[in-house]
Amino acid sequence: MGAFYGVILSVFLGIVLMCKVFGTWIFKEKPKSGLPDGSMGHFPLVGETLGFLKPHKSNSLGFFLQDHCSRYGNVFRSHLFGSPTVVSCDLELNTFILQNEETLFRSSYPKPVHDILGKLSMMLVSGNLHKKLRSVALSFINASKSSPGFLSYVDTFSLSFIHSWTSLSTPLHFFKEAKKLTFYLMLKNLLSIEPDDPIAENILEEFLTFMKGFVSLPVYIPGNAYSKAVKARRRISSTLKDAIKKREKMMKNARGDFLDELVQRDSLNDEEKVSVLLDLLLAGYETTSGLMALVVYFLAKAPSALQKLREEHQSLRKTKQDGEPLNWEDYRKMEFTSHVISEALRCGNLVKFVHRKALKDVKFREYTIPAGWQVLPIILATHLDPNLHQCPLEFNPWRWTDPTTNRKVTPFGGGVRICPGAELGKLETAFFLHHFLLNFRWKIKEEDAPMSCPYLDFKGDLLLELEQIK
Repeated sequence: MGAFYGVILSVFLGIVLMCKVFGTWIFKEKPKSGLPDGSMGHFPLVGETLGFLKPHKSNSLGFFLQDHCSRYGNVFRSHLFGSPTVVSCDLELNTFILQNEETLFRSSYPKPVHDILGKLSMMLVSGNLHKKLRSVALSFINASKSSPGFLSYVDTFSLSFIHSWTSLSTPLHFFKEAKKLTFYLMLKNLLSIEPDDPIAENILEEFLTFMKGFVSLPVYIPGNAYSKAVKARRRISSTLKDAIKKREKMMKNARGDFLDELVQRDSLNDEEKVSVLLDLLLAGYETTSGLMALVVYFLAKAPSALQKLREEHQSLRKTKQDGEPLNWEDYRKMEFTSHVISEALRCGNLVKFVHRKALKDVKFREYTIPAGWQVLPIILATHLDPNLHQCPLEFNPWRWTDPTTNRKVTPFGGGVRICPGAELGKLETAFFLHHFLLNFRWKIKEEDAPMSCPYLDFKGDLLLELEQIK
C-alpha cells in the first residue's frame, strides 16, 4: 500500500518552485539535547523530502540513506513531509517504535494520504476504532485460511489464469497480470463476484483509476488524475455500499462469503463496512501482486534456488491425484517455498518505511525524540544491513534455515499494526508459484528491477519471456 507516497513528491516539487521564487532559506533549529545528528535541509517545509523520495532500486538503500547513515549514523534527524523527523535505520529502535504503538507513538500519515484513502482507512485510524476495524479484517483472513473452498478456488483459479498465458505470442507483462490475478481472487472471496462478471471488470477499471491518483499532484482540478481518483473512489464506495444493501435484503440466501459476515456486524456503520472492504481490496491488489513479482524476479536471477524450488513442487505434485487442488496441509509442507518468499520480501522490500509520531518525549539509548516529532522507521535499511545479514544484497533463501533470521526481518511492520493479511498473501503466492513453476520456464525480457518510488514498482511491468514446459 505504499503507492500513495508518490503524491507527496509532486506536492513538494511545487513547494520547491515557490521557495526558489522567494529565495533560498536555510532551515535553522538549535539542536535540542539528545537529538540525533543530522541535517534539516535548505528549504522551508520541503526540508530533505525530495532527496528522501528519489526513486531507487528497492534492493538497495538509495543515495539519500547511504549518505546520511555514513555521515550521521543509523539514527539521524531530518525535515521530511513538512515535519521535523527522526529517521531510524536501526533494528532495535524500529522494533521499539512499532511495539509501542498508542503508548509512545501513533500512526501519522500526511494529509494527502487521508484525502485519498478516506478518514476511516485502517492505516490511518487509531485507538479503539483501529482495534474494531482490524478485528473484522482478521476474522476475514482467518476464515479464508481455514476455508477448504477458498483454498481450492485460489488453486484452480491460479492454474486457469496461468494456462491463459500458454497461447501468448508476445512477452508477458507479469506485474500487470499479477495485479489482475490477486484482485479477482479478493473480489471472489469478499463479494462472491466471479472474474467473468461484468461488474468485476468495472470495479477493476475504477480501481486502476483510483491507484493513479496516488502518484499525481493532489490538487483537485476537473479532469486531472487526482480528481479522477477521488471520483473513482466515490464510485467504488457507492458500488460496495450497494452490494451491502442488496445482501442485507437477501440474507436468507446467504453465500457464505465475507460480505455475509460483514452485513451482520451491527457494531459497524455503513461507512466503516465500506472502508474495511476497500482496505482489503487494496491490500490484495497491491501487496500480494508485489510479492509475486518480487519472487519471480529474484528466481530468474538465482538458478540454484529455482531448481531447488521446482524439485520441492514436483515432489509435492506426485502426492496429489490428477486435478486434485492444493490445501492447507500442502502449503505447510512447502518449506523451501517459505524461505524463497521470505527472502524475496527481505531483498525486495514491499514497504520502505512507515509514518509514526511521538506522543511524548521518548528516551531511547542516548537519544531523545521530542513530543510531536515525526518518526520514520526505515524497514528497508534493516533488511539490507550487513551487520544483521551476511552478504545482504545476495538473494539466498538458505539463510532462512537459521531461525534467528526471522527476528531481523519485518516486511509487514510490527506491533498492533502488523499487516493482518501477511499469511494469506504468502499462501496465495505459494499456490501460484506451484503452477507457474510446473508449467513455465522464464527469463526477464528487458532489463528491469524492483524500484522504491517509494512504493514498489517495476517500470517495465516486469516483462517476461515464457517457455512452456511440455
